[in-house]
Amino acid sequence: MQAITPCLWFDDNLEEAMELYVKIFPDAAIGTVIRTGEGGPVLSGDWTMNGQTFRGINGGPMFAQFTEAISFSIDCEDQDEVDYYWENLAAGGEYSQCGWLKDRFGLSWQVVPRRLFELHADPNPARAAAAMQAMMGMQKLVVAELEAAADAAAPA
Repeated sequence: MQAITPCLWFDDNLEEAMELYVKIFPDAAIGTVIRTGEGGPVLSGDWTMNGQTFRGINGGPMFAQFTEAISFSIDCEDQDEVDYYWENLAAGGEYSQCGWLKDRFGLSWQVVPRRLFELHADPNPARAAAAMQAMMGMQKLVVAELEAAADAAAPA
């Protein structure tokens, strides 16, 4: 059983958000949806993505502004996964720096290739620093460019 469940406060578009997230993530499903009256608007609901349960409420505009202080990080196997999540989550949202984006609901995501962590942990400090510097100049992270920067600093 999952001990902690993230709960996200939406203005009035929780149902739209749940539908988008379960469309994007391959192992995702909408669970319980509670409406205000029979056939009424959604009050709250839960969904799962990659085994993680999320809960959401339509609480109105008072606290419906997400900030980068909370984000969800996606550990991507390769560039194809980075591209997939970047394109699908950023649609209607906005790009940021270093692999961060906001989806159309304002929720922040970090779309990160595993290779970035390997490069940052490179035992050669010049390679690790070069990969970090390259990352700082990117919006969407591009594995080939990160590797090229590390290799230019000091061949593997």
